[in-house]
Amino acid sequence: MAPQPRHFLDLASHETAYLRHLLELTGRMKAGEFAGRPLEGRTLAMIFRKSSTRTRVSTEAGMAQLGGHALMISDRESQMGRGETVADTARVLSRYVDGILIRTFGHDEVVELAREASIPVINGLTDLLHPCQVMADLFTGVEEFGDDPAALRVAWIGDGNNMANSWLNAAYRFGFPLRLACPPEYGPDPEILKRARSAADVQLVPSPAEAAESAHIVTTDVWASMGQEDEQRARAMAFADYRVDEAVMKRADPSAIFLHCLPAHRGEEVTAGVIDGPRSRVFDEAENRLHVIKAILLDLIG
Repeated sequence: MAPQPRHFLDLASHETAYLRHLLELTGRMKAGEFAGRPLEGRTLAMIFRKSSTRTRVSTEAGMAQLGGHALMISDRESQMGRGETVADTARVLSRYVDGILIRTFGHDEVVELAREASIPVINGLTDLLHPCQVMADLFTGVEEFGDDPAALRVAWIGDGNNMANSWLNAAYRFGFPLRLACPPEYGPDPEILKRARSAADVQLVPSPAEAAESAHIVTTDVWASMGQEDEQRARAMAFADYRVDEAVMKRADPSAIFLHCLPAHRGEEVTAGVIDGPRSRVFDEAENRLHVIKAILLDLIG
């Protein structure tokens, strides 16, 4: 029987030592230590059921830089968009390519794809989790503050969405303190929150200012993610007091940085003065998506 492939679906499924290895490998990628073509002859299928800029371009560019090839498959171009089962797609692609990255809505779809595939599967985003992005955020943090993610203090402000859940998984694995300020009806996943609290100092707090107190990283996301556009007006009212502005950043550590996974809506979840100001690292963070995905690709299919 062939060995089971290793997947990258969420941070909580991996040991902390492995995540540290990926961060170290990311640093080596960014330093240019892999100038050869270690993925020569390897092919990655990229299934995009949600639109994308950073995930698609960083993955396609990363495969090319490592000598491999990436194939873009949208719903309009695949039989999954016409009702083919996830299991059948997984079995067929396993005979064509060396790995699959999927960006989709339901997390159960990613789990099923990984269960049925005989090749590695990477979660490029689901409504529940965004693990590659939070790895890039962690790497941005250790670039700024030192090599130990456990020494970070993190504030999440806004929607308890896939990014909030992924920060909870990061806290669960690395043990750093995490404060989340979310409207009561828009909190993170309860089970993910409970698990994180078993391993780290994680608190839900009532205000952005309290969350940001002494934080090294202050981070947020849009108020309405993809698929929630019809909730825009209700969410704008619920999140009106959850904006990251200059006053919130003043409560953070004097050396604190601001992160945002992008795209951003200036004047909604963050002011222009913060995201375009000297403490913002959003474009370093975006660049680091490339180095993180290259590390994951090399580790899983190299």
